[in-house]
Amino acid sequence: MLFTKMHGLGNNYVFFNLLENPAQDLDWEEVAREVSDKNCGIGSDGIILICPSEQADFRMRIFNADGSEGKSCGNGLRCTARYLADHGYAPNRPFTIETLGGIVNVEVLPEEKGRLDRQVRVDMGKPRLLKGDLPMRGNPTTMTINEPFEIGGRTFHMTCLSMGNPHAIIFVDDVKAFPLEEWGPKIEWADLFPERVNVGIVRVVSDRELDYRVWERGSGMTMACGTGACAAVVASVLNHHMQMDTPVTVHLPGGDLSIVWAADGHVWKTGPAAYICSGMLLLPAKVS
Repeated sequence: MLFTKMHGLGNNYVFFNLLENPAQDLDWEEVAREVSDKNCGIGSDGIILICPSEQADFRMRIFNADGSEGKSCGNGLRCTARYLADHGYAPNRPFTIETLGGIVNVEVLPEEKGRLDRQVRVDMGKPRLLKGDLPMRGNPTTMTINEPFEIGGRTFHMTCLSMGNPHAIIFVDDVKAFPLEEWGPKIEWADLFPERVNVGIVRVVSDRELDYRVWERGSGMTMACGTGACAAVVASVLNHHMQMDTPVTVHLPGGDLSIVWAADGHVWKTGPAAYICSGMLLLPAKVS
């Protein structure tokens, strides 16, 4: 099967184009686990399927490295949009992509001379701020803003919301010093979150700048998380660290994203999408 590997700020996925070759009979959960293995597979944070859609121009399915299916992926959306534009599937204007987290509008910006990546602007939609939206334990009609929770014998003050994916945001003084590798999986799998959660660690640098690291549900430590960067900006506004309708630069291990929570309630994300390689994948017998 033909594949293309792409990344957005180091958050990398193996893409399969199912627009002309459906191949729907494959066990995609097992494919994701096999492909993501860096020793016996290609190595990635997961796989993304580019599919036809009855509700939007295109559909994107995301399978994490552990085989679980994700609802959305900001970096994956940018890569999907660029792939569709570069390969002549998408018109030279904004178009829509369906995800399990909802339908999003994307726009692939003009190529810049001398750059291998390409900037893509994505309307990530409105954040979902209620406990029931993630979901998480507690009154489903209330918000979680700087609320203390005890997990593993330690208390964390978390702001929780969904950007298509559920995120728990924790503000810290130093994102590099925080032991995210230790606490990320404990928070992800806490009983507080029946469908697990992405864990974001944030330092407020200024009213227009954030540092951010992430432990992604189903993938672990990654170089970037687009929906998480959006959640970090929304959480910063909810905690009065910055204002709505103000562009914010989010620094991730893989690079920077520009995020704005606009006055109409939509979150807009702009960042790069780049190719890594393409080739032919020889699927193991158990998934073919």
